[in-house]
Amino acid sequence: MPNKAELIVEERKIQVSNLDKVLYPKVGFTKGQVIDYYIRVAPVLLPHLKDRPLTMKRYPNGVEGEFFYEKNCPSHRPKWVKTAKVWSEGNQRIMNYCLVNDLPTLVWAANLADLELHTSLSRKNNIERPIVMVFDLDPGAPADIVQCCQVGLWLRDLLGKMKLKSFAKTSGSKGLQVYVPLNTTATYDETKNLSRVLAQHLEHEHAGRVTSNMSKAVRKGKVFVDWSQNDEHKTTVCVYSLRAKEEPTISTPVTWNEVENCLKKKKPDLLKFRSDQVLARVEKLGDLFEPVEKLKQKLPKKWEL
Repeated sequence: MPNKAELIVEERKIQVSNLDKVLYPKVGFTKGQVIDYYIRVAPVLLPHLKDRPLTMKRYPNGVEGEFFYEKNCPSHRPKWVKTAKVWSEGNQRIMNYCLVNDLPTLVWAANLADLELHTSLSRKNNIERPIVMVFDLDPGAPADIVQCCQVGLWLRDLLGKMKLKSFAKTSGSKGLQVYVPLNTTATYDETKNLSRVLAQHLEHEHAGRVTSNMSKAVRKGKVFVDWSQNDEHKTTVCVYSLRAKEEPTISTPVTWNEVENCLKKKKPDLLKFRSDQVLARVEKLGDLFEPVEKLKQKLPKKWEL
């Protein structure tokens, strides 16, 4: 690949540059490879980005360099990049988020070294209503993703008692994330409330292994069940997003069988996927996260644990 190029993507011209710049130094993975991955994974990724306000996490000098979050869509964006106006409580002003609704916008964002794609849990037309409830299972060393698998299975079973189906993905970093598709008229108060109750219940049942408390001090050797992601003002890493780790690992959808297998074999690497492995999985399995966008589920009005 030349160092600079003009790509024509769905009739849009996009200038891409520094294609041979190494963004993952430990493994020599370049910006050209980042763009190539996002183009290849786009058919399964784009449905999960559509109409969701995006926070960019940009690494212009690679994963070992400085990074910054960009909520406001850059003013130098091409005219065809769609945006969403969202009121920000924290900033007390309207923010103009990028929407990655098509392949040209995805390529443009990748060219800005936006390695990580962090999305709202709502769509732009109904920002105060989540389409999904999320649990982020974050291990405190020496705990790792194996312990997260156990907690994820406990959580799956609790949700199952409430007649709620859930889906797992790796965070692409150390943990596991559990998504409960709603696609109905839930509110953030409801998702935050229920997710907190479930996290506290798990902490109560498995005190030595689970915490629902954000404090780093109490996390050692435990899995933190982060329910606080269920908030209008928070973002969560999008499925199929790269992560800024030593290797180009991906937030990857996994089956519950794979989660059970990782727990049984106690091998964290069973749930670690690099970009090339994810593309091979998609070819074989399709989009395991497809139901998250489509499945309609109502939160229970009353529940007993």
